[in-house]
Amino acid sequence: MKPALTTVNATGKHTASVIFFHGSGDTGPNVMEWVRFLIGRNLEYPHIKILYPTAPKQKYTPLDGELSNVWFDRKSISIAASESKKSMSQCYDSVNHLIDEEVASGIPLNRIIVGGFSMGGALALHTGYHLRRSLAGVFAHSSFLNRASVVYDSLENGTAESLPELRMYHGERDTLVPKDWGLETFENLTKLGVKGTFHPLRNTMHELKTASITDLQQWIYEKLPPLENQVQNKL
Repeated sequence: MKPALTTVNATGKHTASVIFFHGSGDTGPNVMEWVRFLIGRNLEYPHIKILYPTAPKQKYTPLDGELSNVWFDRKSISIAASESKKSMSQCYDSVNHLIDEEVASGIPLNRIIVGGFSMGGALALHTGYHLRRSLAGVFAHSSFLNRASVVYDSLENGTAESLPELRMYHGERDTLVPKDWGLETFENLTKLGVKGTFHPLRNTMHELKTASITDLQQWIYEKLPPLENQVQNKL
């Protein structure tokens, strides 16, 4: 099923895109509002469109099978749990469709960043290091991969190629997804050739923070700068 989309359009000519996946039980509009609350305005650029998709409702095992807006099912919220391959596969179809629509509108893969919060960050890791390795970058906030994740197998068995740069953020006081899970994920990915940075956040629980979104905002601009002709037009 196609995810519902909320977008913040580029204020000028659109030449790059960011897809921001929400956490379990949330929605795209809620994440957009959360970001706006933290930095006092939308995450907005002259040339970059920000997409906030909403996952369709499905049964979620950690909630005893209740319907929830989740990207995929988990057997449990644990780094030691195995991934639900069938659920992940259905999710991949939705993500590939989102990316293909951006490409069809004229945005190349190397001008697209994917990222997200919590489960959304995990989905971004699957997207950038298993599905679409030509993307410009990946960010994951308060996220982890399961120890036996297909992402690790994919990187181990894949051909040597340049991989998207990774930026991870994690609250030091996160009790839902412990920082150690995020750090272990980051270290496993770097051993498999991923380059990036891991940012622990002091006095932070399972949440986005003004400092992390402000840093993310700058990193996105650095990874997706205006195209040369856009800069010249301003001179």
